[in-house]
Amino acid sequence: MPTVSVLSASLIPARVEEVTRYLDLAGVCSCALLGGAVARAAGLDLFGFLVVGVISGLGGGMIRDVLLQHGTPVALTDYTYLTVAFAGAAVAFFIPFGEQAWNRLFVVLDAAVIGFWAVAGANKTLAVGLGWLPAVLLGTVTAVGGGALRDVVLGRVPAVFGGNGLYATVALAVAAVTVLCAYLGVPLAGVCLGVGLALVFRLSAVRHDWNLPTGLDWRPHSALASLTRRRLGPGARREARRRSREEER
Repeated sequence: MPTVSVLSASLIPARVEEVTRYLDLAGVCSCALLGGAVARAAGLDLFGFLVVGVISGLGGGMIRDVLLQHGTPVALTDYTYLTVAFAGAAVAFFIPFGEQAWNRLFVVLDAAVIGFWAVAGANKTLAVGLGWLPAVLLGTVTAVGGGALRDVVLGRVPAVFGGNGLYATVALAVAAVTVLCAYLGVPLAGVCLGVGLALVFRLSAVRHDWNLPTGLDWRPHSALASLTRRRLGPGARREARRRSREEER
């Protein structure tokens, strides 16, 4: 949609673009630090720290840029990105701290980074002329891709697939709000709303332990559901199923 790309490019001032670049670099640094913490838990050497830190900090943006096929990924043309990623991984190598401690200490920064990367990914996709669905998808990929790649390289189930406080869900919601604002002709408002939504949504999800259902056997964790399960023990449930089968016959 070229109309959206023109609007999104013209209504975002140069000063806002500069601020978002610094926020992007802050996200690269924080995710590289987190990658370093994961590398320490895995017992890797210095080279492993650097590789995992770079993958964690730059992976999502590079996936987005490659899929867009709109020039060389920015991480390879702007050396500041690689420098910041290496610096974050090096700090994690020389200063020991755990992954859980990092998550608790920098959860606010993490939430802000999700918001900015989802906003940046969605706006960059719209700017090259693609439609709303690719923009939402690539905004989400930008926010979660680096962490997922890091976990795959280390042979772990990506944390984005569950038990991480609606991480991908937050990114998806932020990207959708950004795209909606761009279509309404107010992409600058989409930047502010997206980051604000990420902060509120992500922090609430972490604080209240919100997660998506884990499978078909998922059951609600309300007090009423727990009381019902206690009253209907395993034997009673088997008997109920047996009676149901007999009635069907």
